[in-house]
Amino acid sequence: MKTIRVVAAVIKAINENRESIIFATQRGYGEFKGGWEFPGGKIEKGETPQEALKREIMEELDTEISVGKLIDTIEYDYPEFHLSMDCFWSEIVKGNLILKEHEAARWLKKDQLDDVEWLPADAILIGKIRDQL
Repeated sequence: MKTIRVVAAVIKAINENRESIIFATQRGYGEFKGGWEFPGGKIEKGETPQEALKREIMEELDTEISVGKLIDTIEYDYPEFHLSMDCFWSEIVKGNLILKEHEAARWLKKDQLDDVEWLPADAILIGKIRDQL
């Protein structure tokens, strides 16, 4: 089975009520269109995961991020491929998260993380995010 290596940004911010919030995006294309995920994408040859994540967020959301601590590497078997996804805490450095490839986006508080239909690999991460918020 083919393995696809990707990175995902768990973008964290603080809302007006001083609560931590997490940025979620809804896929706007492809086989998993409509599913919710953490933004990111494929690691190109010669890139570190952190470099790939910064590039992907700039391409997809026109936003510069800082990449923090690795939360986890999710390993998940989809029917057609194996996904290996490095997931990092991230914060906005500059930009306004403009959706270029996604259908929709939401900022979710800890108690709202189950309010969207996560793609299977991303869903595995929710418990770890909840524990660390």
